[in-house]
Amino acid sequence: MAEDIGDKTEAPTPRRREEAREQGNIARSQDLTAAVLLVSMLLLLKATGPRLISTMQALVARMLGAASLSDLDGVHALEEMGWALEKVGIAMAPLLAGVMVVAVLANVAQVGFHMNLERMQPNLAALNPLKGIGKIFGGGRPVQMLLSIVKLVLLALVAWSAVHNRIVEIVTAQQLGFGQIFQLGAAVVYAIAMRLGIALLILAIIEYAYQKWRIEQDLKMTKQEVKEEMRRMDGDPKIKQRRRQIALQQLKQKLQKDVPTADVVVTNPTEFAVAIKYDATTMHAPRVIAKGQGPIAQRIRELAVAHGVPILERKPLARALYKLVNVGQEVPEQFYSAIAEILAYVYELSGKLRQRQTA
Repeated sequence: MAEDIGDKTEAPTPRRREEAREQGNIARSQDLTAAVLLVSMLLLLKATGPRLISTMQALVARMLGAASLSDLDGVHALEEMGWALEKVGIAMAPLLAGVMVVAVLANVAQVGFHMNLERMQPNLAALNPLKGIGKIFGGGRPVQMLLSIVKLVLLALVAWSAVHNRIVEIVTAQQLGFGQIFQLGAAVVYAIAMRLGIALLILAIIEYAYQKWRIEQDLKMTKQEVKEEMRRMDGDPKIKQRRRQIALQQLKQKLQKDVPTADVVVTNPTEFAVAIKYDATTMHAPRVIAKGQGPIAQRIRELAVAHGVPILERKPLARALYKLVNVGQEVPEQFYSAIAEILAYVYELSGKLRQRQTA
């Protein structure tokens, strides 16, 4: 088993990648999605924050400006609630819509448009607390566990870097007014959150790259596995050979039936052979009833000789008919003149022309 793993030096086949994708074995980092959402939400909040704050101020002012809450009857209370929900909804819409778009794009960028129904089915084994604890510490992988520890340490340092320069401001905040305290608190929280978001984003990108590399290594195949995969995709060579033999046998039987009825066989002389038939009562134009190259062309000539079908050497015509006209099709108009000349010559040789004139 160890030797097989050590021999996995071949890149995975497209079929193996597709099977892994169907099983959900693809690189995807929840931390990357969360980090992108956090940074995006902070940027959107900074852009839409002033409007949201002004809306909340107007809402509070209207509520406090009422003479008395007891003066509001049911109808007016519902109107006030509807107005408040409308204003808050309009103010929050850009933020919520932006977050939804970013969430979708973050997932699509990682895994593409892919829905795995098997992964959506309930799995009671996933409720095992022991497995959950194992996942917390890296799922048994030392590298994942080390990354988790490094992540915690870095995040703690990043959070401290956003706070330590403002410790004096935070301590002396009790001397400030309410508005100043609010602004200071918002600035500190925003600075901490943004730095943590950027740090998480960098770490998540590194983790995602590692996941892609690890999955690529896990999907690698041995040379024997590649051969077996190609055999499954292309079919067993013995079966393919048997199918070719059956197809060749059927073709020979068809030649045995059709070639003796031909009026003439046009050859290259040895590479191509095309059997042509013309019946003025049933055909609009001469028709190719058999054609072949190499051994098939040789078989057509043998059948023509055996059944007295004339064979004429016309190299350009034989090559053109073989490439442009399928079996059972009438010859194109561009070949009418050449075919008519050949048929006239053949009818004259075989006596058919004289028989038709007599009739």
